[in-house]
Amino acid sequence: MIILAGTLRIDPADIETLRPHAVKVLAATRNEVGCIAYTFALDLEEPGLIRVFEKWRRRDDLDDHFKTAHMTAWRKALGEVRVLSRDLRTYEAADGEPI
Repeated sequence: MIILAGTLRIDPADIETLRPHAVKVLAATRNEVGCIAYTFALDLEEPGLIRVFEKWRRRDDLDDHFKTAHMTAWRKALGEVRVLSRDLRTYEAADGEPI
């Protein structure tokens, strides 16, 4: 399993501009082959901080995801807002155990 996790920080004034694009990419990605989880969350204490969490069955599924039309549209939308920082990382992981 591949986990992609990290943060995207944008100008807080741009959140509502980005929201409809985020909703579209979330819906489209969740229907992709190999997508187990795909979510964005606004941080409750830091305005403009978006936490990203994804789970994919295989690295090839994630690689294919980056080539989709909805990811092209998402990158275009990010280009139209003020992205202040981006820190996303991939990890290989086992299925995990419940606690």
